[in-house]
Amino acid sequence: MPAVAAAEPLPAALSAADFHPVDHKQAALGQLLFYDKILSGNKNISCGTCHHPKFGTSDGLSLGIGEGGVGLGTDRHAGTGHSRIERRVPRNAPALWNLGARQVHTLMHDGRISAANTYGNAFNTPAEEWLPEGIDTVLAAQAFFPLTSETEMAGGTGENEVAGAVTDRIDNGWPIVAKRVRTIPEYGRKFVAAFPHITAPHEVTIVEIANALAAFQAVEFRSIDSPFDQYLAGDATALDAPQKRGLDLFYGAANCASCHSGPLLSDQKFHAIGVPPFGPGRTRRFDLIARDVGRLGESDRLEDAYKFRTPMLRNVALTAPYGHNGAHQTLAEMIRQHMDPHAAFDTWTPASARLPKADWLQQADFLIWQDRSEIDRQKRVLSPSSPLLSAAQVGDLVAFLQALTGTTLDTPPFGVPTQVPSGLPVD
Repeated sequence: MPAVAAAEPLPAALSAADFHPVDHKQAALGQLLFYDKILSGNKNISCGTCHHPKFGTSDGLSLGIGEGGVGLGTDRHAGTGHSRIERRVPRNAPALWNLGARQVHTLMHDGRISAANTYGNAFNTPAEEWLPEGIDTVLAAQAFFPLTSETEMAGGTGENEVAGAVTDRIDNGWPIVAKRVRTIPEYGRKFVAAFPHITAPHEVTIVEIANALAAFQAVEFRSIDSPFDQYLAGDATALDAPQKRGLDLFYGAANCASCHSGPLLSDQKFHAIGVPPFGPGRTRRFDLIARDVGRLGESDRLEDAYKFRTPMLRNVALTAPYGHNGAHQTLAEMIRQHMDPHAAFDTWTPASARLPKADWLQQADFLIWQDRSEIDRQKRVLSPSSPLLSAAQVGDLVAFLQALTGTTLDTPPFGVPTQVPSGLPVD
């Protein structure tokens, strides 16, 4: 491995052995499901709508336009008439790179999905003991929950049978979605072919759907061939001079690797870095204001207030905007957020947010800033996680982060299908 003067050791290079094994037939089936709107309550949005490869497996927006929106990525708008969105998705759509790695144990900005046997079913999730058994990985466990979210895929109460069932109990909508899928003849045949324990379409449940979705994502969005990965594998020429200086900063004086550590470039822990708040917030049932308390909402530990999970950084240059709510549009802005969170907090303006216009939501989009007590609470937990850097050093760090972009992203194993078995349009 090339030598580098750094306070933190460089991680080992990622390889195929670092990922869960995947059945190709299940992954091929998952590709169709990922882009098929049949999984959504109103049959108008797919997983791929908000996690599209054109936008680095995100959507290019600060806060997503989910169920009821129209269009794709930065061209997506909030809809019209009675089908328009009622509120924005409260957090930024996270990228999906390398989530099939064996080391991944915690997902979502607040970590509410993790590998843990808290409820006797191998995973700690919002479904608690109602999560069914047979789920292969934490990535498959995550696949259950966009289907139950009113703003993401389920739709509003009274709009469809899935949304109505989820209102009663979180797991009640999944059998409805599974029946929709398995009664489509092509899907029925593919499930029988892909899963050895499925002998007839009527045996397909939401578990097989989730496992197929995870298998596809684990293969399609694996990225281990960036210039940085090539450098770790022994190619000293893979990084240019600015990228090498940025690497030295990342693993040394800039202190980035204290949190963005290990082969996945994340400690999978939670930190409060003071990303400026806006939007509806991921409120708890007893919250009276549009705020997002981060990990506290899951852990109920006061010391977790306003903390969010450290993101993994492969292909980060493709996944703007940044932060749990997409408050920053550039990598340089996000680096400065780490250096001086108070200054970044105080100088941030609503113009920095990439929010498709929705007149009926705009009054509430930045309402949180009128609550000075809440703003003061958020600022009290901030502390710099990086020393002050010069403009040239910030530029070098950005160059290094750009060196985390995979070199074969234009030739994925599957790509976006031209059509899906439901016959619904593909984004």
